[in-house]
Parts: sequence; structure tokens; C-alpha cells
Amino acid sequence: MAGSITTRLKRALRHWRTTAAVGREAFPATSLSDLGAAITEGEIHHRGEVRLIVENSMPFDAIWNDVTNRQRALGLFAEYGVWDTEDNCGVLIYVNLAEHKVDIVCDRDIGRLIEPATWQAVCRTMTEGFARGEFHDSTLAAIAQVNELLVRHFPATGEGVNELPDHPIVL
Repeated sequence: MAGSITTRLKRALRHWRTTAAVGREAFPATSLSDLGAAITEGEIHHRGEVRLIVENSMPFDAIWNDVTNRQRALGLFAEYGVWDTEDNCGVLIYVNLAEHKVDIVCDRDIGRLIEPATWQAVCRTMTEGFARGEFHDSTLAAIAQVNELLVRHFPATGEGVNELPDHPIVL
């Protein structure tokens, strides 16, 4: 069911207010560098490919068309090729700063082995930390949890190829 015009306008205003400056405050360049390094380090120990996308605010048309956080994450999962890895073990951590939401989308082979409740717990690590203003530390903790899950289910089997860039994307 589509939201009312008032609901859509309120949502649009929230996204409009969440500027790039808000994103830089939450995730400054040094933090993004640390997060990318944590992804790189984790991928040494497993076959997974982890992408972190932080979006300050969704595009207006997505807001107006009532695109949910999950739908947006699924679209970015496809757009950035996280699904297109050799072992079908890509993981997208999507942060929507305007809505204070996190979604994790995983490729089919991972989805068969790791329950949605486990991914929801990782998302809670981030959202609870974000509520305290701990963007850096809670995101590092979540990346560590994702890496631990991938090591358990998709351990490295030798020299792996890094199929996706490790540095976070900020939209």
C-alpha cells in the first residue's frame, strides 16, 4: 500500500536534510579507510566478498515511489555486482543514514547457510551503535561479525582473488 502524500513528503524532507555533510560526520575519511581495511583483512580468511554502501539519502524518485530500505539494498546489491562473485558469496551491508536503517543482502550460497535472524542481529549491532553516535565502532563490530560468519561457512581455500573493491561506497 502506497503511503499518503503527507507521509511521502515527511520522508522526502528527512532525506533532503540528510546531506553529504551529515554522512561525512558519521563516516569521515579516516573511518572509511579503517572500514575498508577491516573488509580487506577479513577477506584474507574467507572466500566471501563484502561491500559496504553508506547512503546519506535515497534519490527522490525512490522515496516518492515508496521504495523500502530492503528494496533499495537489493537494487544496490545488483547495481554494484555483489551477486556476481565466483563462489556466490557476496555480502552487501547497506546503511541508510536518513532512515537510520541497515540491511544486509547476501548471495544465494550464503543465504542457504546463514539464517536471516543472524543477519538481523548484525544489523542491530550497527543500529544500536548508531543510536549512541558510535558509527565507526559499531560498523567495525558488524564487519567483524560478517567476517566471522564467512570464515565459519566459507573459509579461505588458498590464494583468493579479490573480486570486488573493499573500500566503502558513499552515495
